[in-house]
Amino acid sequence: MRELLDDIDRWRAAGDRVAIARVVDIEGSGPRGPGAAMAVNERGEVAGSVSGGCVESAVVGEALSILAGEAPARVVTFGYSDDDAFAVGLTCGGTIRLFIEPLDW
Repeated sequence: MRELLDDIDRWRAAGDRVAIARVVDIEGSGPRGPGAAMAVNERGEVAGSVSGGCVESAVVGEALSILAGEAPARVVTFGYSDDDAFAVGLTCGGTIRLFIEPLDW
């Protein structure tokens, strides 16, 4: 999470709201372990990574919904079987659970 702090500080200084997504659980294989974090500001800018690219755009969408007040902070789940993952060009199958919440100071 420390690698996100400079971006978060800059966004907050500019008046942007920020959401944080954290990996809280993985079943099967996954590119990032529990604790990996990603920050998204209300303009859709991203710092960090929770999946190495597999589900990053979906996480941005979820974070933007939360920041817009369209959805509550919550755990979201993304997953592919190994066969399905390989078929769409991903290197890993498995299920990843993320907690996404607005960062309120």
